[in-house]
Amino acid sequence: MKVVIVKNYQEASEYAAKEMLAVVKSNPKAVLGLATGSTPVGMYNLMVKDHKENGTDYSQVESYNLDEYINLPANHADQSYRHFMDVNLFDHLNITKANTHVPEGTGEAQAACEEYDAKLAAIGGVDIQVLGIGSNGHIAFNEPGVPFELGTHIVTLDEQTREDNARFFDSIDEVPTHAITMGIKSIKSAKKIILIASGENKADAVKGMIEGEVTVELPASALQDHSNVIVIVDEAAASKLTK
Repeated sequence: MKVVIVKNYQEASEYAAKEMLAVVKSNPKAVLGLATGSTPVGMYNLMVKDHKENGTDYSQVESYNLDEYINLPANHADQSYRHFMDVNLFDHLNITKANTHVPEGTGEAQAACEEYDAKLAAIGGVDIQVLGIGSNGHIAFNEPGVPFELGTHIVTLDEQTREDNARFFDSIDEVPTHAITMGIKSIKSAKKIILIASGENKADAVKGMIEGEVTVELPASALQDHSNVIVIVDEAAASKLTK
């Protein structure tokens, strides 16, 4: 695990964008593992800027997103992760929408899990996976206590996660209670992983992920066992590291 400490969120986004663009520019058919939430937005903005200024080609690129809410209220369709990806990235690149994959959060959830795992298995894992980290150490929607051996699965969202996401809804009562998510096993099938963490509220999770024991109680700690991980943290998120 390589740990890169930068000054602030902007620098973390710049470093992450450089890693992602290196993959895209070296492989026209790259398969990208993407994340939602506020963490990767700065990186996505820089990818869009590069595309507009330099014409980086995404026409043959594929992408697989980590997760999606299940049974999102109809009046909050703009909080779906499909919508998030369209608005923040896909609509601004020359990527083929049919090549962009987000787990299906409506319909038969178990069948959607199996279908997503089949697609991931067929491609042999993504070339580069971007991750954020929750304040409780979750990655994707793998909450504390979820076994590392699971593939794509249905998860009951931790109350802390629902509280963290409530700012996007009218009330916490409207935040979905379940999601479909790539499992730790699926995430670790990526050839390369970059994790971005910013802010003091992530400091405990970052410390546990890097310096703590590998435990299901802190899902991100599973990344210690991956051979090619870059953790990009700003000074605030790195403030409790001692090594």
